[in-house]
Amino acid sequence: MSAQPSTDPIKFAYWVPNVSGGLVTSTIEQRTDWGYDYNRELAVLAENGFEYALSQVRYMASYGAEYQHESTSFSLALLLATERLKVIAAVHPGLWHPGVLAKLGATSDHLSKGRFAVNVVSGWFKGEFTALGEHWLEHDERYRRSEEFIRALRGIWTEDEFNLAGDFYRIRDFTLKPKPLNTPERPNPEIFQGGNSTAARRMAGRVSDWYFSNGKDYDGAAEQLHDVNASAAENGRSVNFGLNGFIIARDTEKEARETLREVIAKAHKPSVEGFRDAVTQAGKSSSDGKGMWADSSFEDLVQYNDGFRTQLIGTPEQIAERIVKYKALGVDLILAGFLHYHEEVEYFGRRVLPIVRELEADLPAREPVSV
Repeated sequence: MSAQPSTDPIKFAYWVPNVSGGLVTSTIEQRTDWGYDYNRELAVLAENGFEYALSQVRYMASYGAEYQHESTSFSLALLLATERLKVIAAVHPGLWHPGVLAKLGATSDHLSKGRFAVNVVSGWFKGEFTALGEHWLEHDERYRRSEEFIRALRGIWTEDEFNLAGDFYRIRDFTLKPKPLNTPERPNPEIFQGGNSTAARRMAGRVSDWYFSNGKDYDGAAEQLHDVNASAAENGRSVNFGLNGFIIARDTEKEARETLREVIAKAHKPSVEGFRDAVTQAGKSSSDGKGMWADSSFEDLVQYNDGFRTQLIGTPEQIAERIVKYKALGVDLILAGFLHYHEEVEYFGRRVLPIVRELEADLPAREPVSV
């Protein structure tokens, strides 16, 4: 497909390392930490080029992530420590009621002056639900519940005496005050979602503000963009597109490639294999077999959202050129992970980002990129 590049600068988000083990399941040294002090410093540092941060969520120890800070409370703490950064809290329908999250989100939005956002995660980890005594739904039903959750959340945030008679939620004459801030930039906190399956793509077109994709090459990103945009057009909407990518930026390509090889060579096999067994089943359980991780290799899963596939690995110039090619396809945001967060976020802002902005300036004059 081909697409005219957006005239808006591509945005950047980073995965908040509020989960132990870093962003790769490997015994390679990772100079990062899941604690608050480290993450507070990181958030302040990231305001020099990153617009968003995404707080992860797992509810029980698993697959190399033994310790985790809860996402909504951690997001609020980061919001209060920063001035410009927007923080996205990941939440699971089925473990949250939309009315309770709406209340928390409205408070967080006021305290942060309009910088709170939410990522609605339909869920892949059956063990978390069953351990908590919650009913586990099949793949497409989880996305149907997520869609109803988003409709309820947005309705509560924007309407008085909101009503919903759904299959998963019943809400009667519910009025939330105060509601989140209504700003020129957005009428309510932005709602993100992830997924690879057809159910996820169609849901994004109907209700979400942003669609997050696992790591993809150009062809994979183009295919998902086509489907999400088609679904949005059918519903008279538009959806922003975010792409996951693990960034290894080094002074030489050889050094970057050696780092990637070491990450994979030192993979913690029991953790990767356990994660693979859980997520491969979840991905293949979608009605069309296109769910997240359905075709991921062992090497892909060392970075648990397929971040190596995006191939943001090399010199600052190589990475910037690849990012701008993704932008030319229609990608609006890169969701980045790093090995050593403080050092590499600083390096990215100093060495990679200026090249991205320089290359972007030429995009309107270029022919659309075809893949």
